[in-house]
Amino acid sequence: MVSIIIPARPDESTIAAVDAVRKLDYPADKIEIILARGRQPSVQRNAALREARGELVYFLDDDSRPWPQNLRRAVDHFKAPDVKMVGGPNLCPPDAPWLQQAFAVTMGSTLAFGPSRARYRSVGSVRASSEKELILCNLLARRDAVMELGGFDESLYPNEENALMDQLQQRGGKLLYDPDLIVFRHPRPTFKAFCKMLFTYGRGRAEQFRVLPTMGSALNFAPPLFCVYLVAFAFLPAPFRWLLAAYFGIVTVQAVALLPPRRLHWTTLIAFLIFVSHVFYGLGFWRGCFTSLSAPPPNITGGINLTRV
Repeated sequence: MVSIIIPARPDESTIAAVDAVRKLDYPADKIEIILARGRQPSVQRNAALREARGELVYFLDDDSRPWPQNLRRAVDHFKAPDVKMVGGPNLCPPDAPWLQQAFAVTMGSTLAFGPSRARYRSVGSVRASSEKELILCNLLARRDAVMELGGFDESLYPNEENALMDQLQQRGGKLLYDPDLIVFRHPRPTFKAFCKMLFTYGRGRAEQFRVLPTMGSALNFAPPLFCVYLVAFAFLPAPFRWLLAAYFGIVTVQAVALLPPRRLHWTTLIAFLIFVSHVFYGLGFWRGCFTSLSAPPPNITGGINLTRV
């Protein structure tokens, strides 16, 4: 039995994930779809978890469109009792507008997103992994393992799943990344929305580190330190200022390496977006170092509407 949990806003009428889930190649009597409407996804998912009947839960975002074979493929991985979570990438649809495709190329860059690029492109083969490569819009878990930890930390959004995955691994649980366990999702539609996403990711990482510091977050300190370097640039000795030219050279090489020959004219755009990723993630990280960490107010926690569809 698999419970599919989809958080949605109260005013959403058309939810792409629900239609896609109905096309999964899996016995209909072993699937339940729980639509959790509200305004704080961590709270919505926890409410749905408490009501779920499945041994496994499949977390999707409202715009996730999973491949039909995903459930059969993932359930097979859970035959190993130490496997607690299985996830895969969310890919940009091939018919997406050109700007969204550029955002997807950037997010799939090692230089921009490090090991987390595996969330946005299929990388390698099935393997034991970590929270760096898995993402909540395409993630399966053993319900009992999640509930033993009390579900998601409702003071964290985003990165509530990252903290939970760290805790599962600390208890000896195994996380698997499957590059062929795919959902399709459109990246952010505008440059402003893309920058806001980066800022939010940076803030969430800093807040996660404050709640559960691990060595896995060490690499995430690079963007905020880069922001410090940019602020201090005018006051640095000349040899240190040359580092910025070297940085842009490396970014340009990365952009060329990412692009197919027919899109090499995107090189400047992708290099710029990688730079933007570092800056806005870094700024968000600094913001997250000073936010107040607390559970959502009662008007959010009490306003969840669960529907089986």
